[in-house]
Amino acid sequence: MKYFARKVGFFLATLWAVVTLNFIIPRLQPGDPAEIMVRRLAGKDNALDPAQVRAMRAMLGTPDGSLWEQYTAYLRDLVHGDFGLSYTYYPFPVSEVIGQAIWWTVVLVVVTQVLAFAIGITLGTFAAWRRNTRVDSVITLGSTFLGTLQPFWIALLLLYVFGYTLGILPTSGGYEAATPGFNGPFIQEALTHSLLPALSLLIVAPVGWVLGMRNTMIMNLGEDYIRLGKAKGLPERRIALRYAARNALLPSVTGFALALGSVLGGAILVETVFDYPGLGRLMGEAVGAKDYPLLQTLMLLTTVGVLLANLVADLLYGVLDPRARRSES
Repeated sequence: MKYFARKVGFFLATLWAVVTLNFIIPRLQPGDPAEIMVRRLAGKDNALDPAQVRAMRAMLGTPDGSLWEQYTAYLRDLVHGDFGLSYTYYPFPVSEVIGQAIWWTVVLVVVTQVLAFAIGITLGTFAAWRRNTRVDSVITLGSTFLGTLQPFWIALLLLYVFGYTLGILPTSGGYEAATPGFNGPFIQEALTHSLLPALSLLIVAPVGWVLGMRNTMIMNLGEDYIRLGKAKGLPERRIALRYAARNALLPSVTGFALALGSVLGGAILVETVFDYPGLGRLMGEAVGAKDYPLLQTLMLLTTVGVLLANLVADLLYGVLDPRARRSES
């Protein structure tokens, strides 16, 4: 019980630090969002009118007062679930803007992460069990080569081949003419538009799981209980899966939880290449427009998601491996 209480306490302390940093960091960036919007409306070559800038600040509801007053107001609004209005998508509230984009990212990144984890763990297990063979060399060298590639570059390549050259897949957006909702045409269009972004992420995503699982399992294969299982004549399949792979999987649980927790950050570069209507594209737009309310909320979602995933992984690790609880005691 002490182990779990300790982990929850660390989570709450870290959450407070994250909320505070999330308030401070956007305000350290140079520039005024009101001036950016006025210049965008008036044109780059026209001089800024101070009256227009003041009116824009009042319209956007940009924070004023001392930094402490802004901080206390920020915490109060956060508790009430009020994230403010988006400067980029004014007059829509931030919660509505994110609510429309979050499911695109969740579906895209969660599916690719789950598939990447399953593929990587399977290939890593097989490579470790067949270590120093041709199969192991192909899997290891192939994973190492793919690990040097960037999803952004792969996205551009897939876009050029399947989008512009062959013309068999859409090049941008999340759907075309279908009415959004749980209906056949919309689901079909959404799946078609998500193929290239998902493939861009899926080509590289399993690499870390392959190499990590292989190395961890090789260390487990040298343990005494593996030699005992072989001496007792247990089938190789049982030794590989129920003994070596099961114990080697434990470190990957934390990594997988953190990978799922970072889903809310989106895939900024990939979503930007395909103009995919997810959280990653919103993050890029918020940074460029100094949209503090939207930027703060996206950063908060990402960090809280990672913290929650880390907490779940720690608690799950304590359940799967009792040695972790004993070491804390």
